[in-house]
Amino acid sequence: MRRQAMQALILHNIRSVHNVGSIFRTADAAGVTKIILSGYTPLPIDRFGMPRKDFAKVSLGAEKTIPWVQTKTLVSAIRQLKKEKYYIVAVEQDKKSVSLFDFKPPKNKPLALVLGNEVRGLSKPALALCDKIVEIPMRGKKESLNVSVAAGIAIFFVIR
Repeated sequence: MRRQAMQALILHNIRSVHNVGSIFRTADAAGVTKIILSGYTPLPIDRFGMPRKDFAKVSLGAEKTIPWVQTKTLVSAIRQLKKEKYYIVAVEQDKKSVSLFDFKPPKNKPLALVLGNEVRGLSKPALALCDKIVEIPMRGKKESLNVSVAAGIAIFFVIR
C-alpha cells in the first residue's frame, strides 16, 4: 500500500541558492505539492522577478512544476499550514526530537516538513509550534548533514 505524497515543505533561512534548488528538484521527484520559502531563503526569481539561472541550473526547472510562495516569517508559515490542518514536522537536532526512522506520519492529515538554517537550525518558538521534531541519526563523527541531503532523506523516508 502506497502512502500519499508529502504535501508541503517550509524552507527557512537557508543561505545557499544551490541547496534550495536541489531541494526543489528532490521535492518534485517525491511529489511534494507546495514549497514555502521564509526568511532570507533564496527565491527561484531575482529581485526583478526574472528567473535565477543559478537556481534553475540546480533545480532543473522544478520551480516551474511545484507551486511556491514566500513568507516573511517561519512562524506565520507554520500557523497558516496549521489552519489548513497540516501536521507539521521539523527536521532538527533537539532535546525533544525523535529518530526520523521511528517516526510514523499520520495517515489522514497532510504533512509538512520544516527545514532550517544550515548552522543555526530552527528557533525554539518555531519548534514549539511543530507537532513533532525528528532528527536523522548520525552514526559517524560528523554531527550534521548538508540541508539538501537531509531534506532528501527526510522526504523519501516519510513517503516510503
